[in-house]
Amino acid sequence: MRLLVVGGGVAGAATALAARRVGLDVTVLERRAAVDRDAGSWITLAPNGLDVLDRLGVLDAARAVGWPGHTNRLLASGGRVLGEVPLGTPLAGGSVALTMKRSALSALLVDAAVAAGADLRLGAAAASVEVGTGGGTPAAVLADGSRPTGDVLVGADGVWSRVRRALDPGAPAPRYVGMVNFGGVTADTDWSERLAPGAWHFVFGRHCFTGAFPLTDGRVVWFVNEPRPQVTADERAATSEARWRDHLADLASADVGPAAELVAAGRLELAGDNTHDLARVPTWHGPASVLVGDAVHAPAPSSGQGAAMALEDAAVLVDLLRHRGLAGLPAYEAGRRRRVEGIVRAGARTTSAKMPGPVGRVVRDAFLRGLAASGVMAREVLGTTAHRLDAHLLEPAR
Repeated sequence: MRLLVVGGGVAGAATALAARRVGLDVTVLERRAAVDRDAGSWITLAPNGLDVLDRLGVLDAARAVGWPGHTNRLLASGGRVLGEVPLGTPLAGGSVALTMKRSALSALLVDAAVAAGADLRLGAAAASVEVGTGGGTPAAVLADGSRPTGDVLVGADGVWSRVRRALDPGAPAPRYVGMVNFGGVTADTDWSERLAPGAWHFVFGRHCFTGAFPLTDGRVVWFVNEPRPQVTADERAATSEARWRDHLADLASADVGPAAELVAAGRLELAGDNTHDLARVPTWHGPASVLVGDAVHAPAPSSGQGAAMALEDAAVLVDLLRHRGLAGLPAYEAGRRRRVEGIVRAGARTTSAKMPGPVGRVVRDAFLRGLAASGVMAREVLGTTAHRLDAHLLEPAR
């Protein structure tokens, strides 16, 4: 069986690596001309995602590009600690979570997949896809006119998935969650020592929601979520990095915490990213095509589960294809839908709690203190991240 994977990000690269580990052939079509290991935003990969990396044989490689973390510290705009929530249920060896560049995670998965024999085609933008309905062979039509095919077409092409639209022209569009995301890093700052090690510091601010995570090399990773209408293409083109940073530092200056100083002195790596989620997709697969990752369930970043869910998808899908062929596609949907839709809903609830009005902030802060003190928040995180794949899933082909 040959898989034709559209998209070489985390979901697509993990699918390719999993396929090679169990002896399936795979071609990956990636529209980018090169794999950039340092582009874009940072993520924190929860232990359920680390479990999949372990099964794929790349957990040590991930540790080499990531920084371990163990807790989220929640703070009000005035600096009061609302509570602390663990980052997840540790693996047997003690690993809890790793903070890293998303691009670095994608790159290490791509490297491992290619080393294992995957056919990676860079600069291969799909102008259209053929999902194999009516008994046809799944294919992608590339901009250069070529037409690679496979036995199964895997749509790993993100929240704006072309494969999803081909499967179901009436599929729901991504939903803007009301937040624009910015992220960056600040070097040589004393905040790297002033902040508790291994902890994300989240501030529920007056005008924005911010997070900061100290690395062990003197840098601090940070982000700012601003509630506002979507950034337009014209606004993005007309706004310099310096202007964005001035704006964000001004927003964060109303709050106690590191964000305003970090933004002012830092380097912006992600600017004006309109945050979308994808709550429920009616059609996950066709007779010979299927969706994985953000193409079928994109959570808001506040879920902390986007990359981990993509990794779980890849492992479950490939193991079912290995054992059941195309008959495994309905089983993949049945086994994954309830879990991922619940996580997307939880992420939407967390996002909506970030920016209430002045009166709402008082109520929200009291509510968060109560949830943290009662252990409800910790139990939800621990439950979600305790998920582990079947012990025999993805056992290498002999």
